[in-house]
Amino acid sequence: MPKNNVRFVALDLIIRIEKEGSFSHLLISQAIQCEKLGLQDERLLTEIVYGTIERKLTLDYYLKPFIRSPKKVADWVMNLLRMSVFQLEFLDKVPEYAVIHEAVEIAKQKGHKGIASFVNGVLRNIVRKGVPNTNEITDPIEKISIETSHPFWLVKRWVDQYGLKVTKEMCETNLLKKPVSLRVNQLRISREAAIEHLQNEAITAQISPYVKDGIIIQQGNILKTTLLSDGLVSVQDQSSMLASIALQVEPDFNVLDACSAPGGKATYIGELMENKGTIHAYDLHKNKLTLIEENAKRLGLTNIKVGQSDARKLQEIHQRESFDRILIDAPCSGLGVIRSKPDIKYNKRVEDIYKLHEVQTSILEHVAPLLKKGGKLVYSTCTVDKQENEAVVQAFLHENKNFTIDESFKEEIKDLMPNLYFTKFGLQLFPQTIQSDGFFMTRLIKMDHY
Repeated sequence: MPKNNVRFVALDLIIRIEKEGSFSHLLISQAIQCEKLGLQDERLLTEIVYGTIERKLTLDYYLKPFIRSPKKVADWVMNLLRMSVFQLEFLDKVPEYAVIHEAVEIAKQKGHKGIASFVNGVLRNIVRKGVPNTNEITDPIEKISIETSHPFWLVKRWVDQYGLKVTKEMCETNLLKKPVSLRVNQLRISREAAIEHLQNEAITAQISPYVKDGIIIQQGNILKTTLLSDGLVSVQDQSSMLASIALQVEPDFNVLDACSAPGGKATYIGELMENKGTIHAYDLHKNKLTLIEENAKRLGLTNIKVGQSDARKLQEIHQRESFDRILIDAPCSGLGVIRSKPDIKYNKRVEDIYKLHEVQTSILEHVAPLLKKGGKLVYSTCTVDKQENEAVVQAFLHENKNFTIDESFKEEIKDLMPNLYFTKFGLQLFPQTIQSDGFFMTRLIKMDHY
């Protein structure tokens, strides 16, 4: 069997993602380019890799009755069984005999006859007897955990924070493909003209009902058009666009984006400011600064100044009360982007969340003095955990009495979309709210006097 066989490549990627903790979306993109796969194989590879990772706990539940001593099974064999069961249970167009035959061939090539025989036996047994029914699980938290393949501790944590109904919807939505959304560069093209351009390229799209410059792709591949390379649009999630809109910038403002890479929010702010004023975009990681610069150049923006710095050291670069607006899109656990990066849900631990809370609070404390009196600050994350969101804002406001929540933010967002989850400290978007990433944002004002 050639090593560029799609299932052989899929298994290799699954093993690497599990062992190295590499992001699945990056490895899949690299593999598609390296292996020069045809469109059909490209789709199958993506489906198998994402699907096997997304459904890992469900697949283990299905496999459990058919493996006597799972601890004795090598990791690569377990992953081969998982991806085979995923194809058998979740892919309609793949014939059973093809799945089993290829799994056995891979087992022979990577292992020996004994392993091939074991793989063949397990898979044929599953086809004959069928997988166990999840309705037999009586604990509602365990049932959500197994059916949607989210770690038990995470489901329990979300149930404690948001209740069973919201958690179940969130976990189920995390298994669905997220629609691609685009941001139109209004400095170069109108939203209507962009949609017309897409339709001419056989891409079906509609305007976002929530974001004024947003477009939702319903069918077709945006990478096949020149809209991106020509700087007419950017790929950006709707929730991320909302954070830039919430900043309420004006063309002559001096703006700070404290944790900027890859620059989606900074470049949108640049567009909203009509390529006037100045945006200081910083990031801790020097290697990511090029992404911001390339994005700005592609979009024709000259009002973004890029720099490398820890957000907690920006007072060494800028004087207090220098900025009209500040955006802190804080480093976070990323538990709101599981739909795009399914491996995240297995790689996080409770202690990570509490460590991040400390970092987030520290960034907010250090950056806030750079805001002018009467200025506004947006704090956002792409996570759904209260410890990283509400608790950070609450802790900050407790120590900084000269800041307050901007209550008008709630009214502005409510006008855009109904049925939102607002708390005393901000807006929590779930993946199911507007079919976007899970995302938290709030807007604070620095008072003239208090």
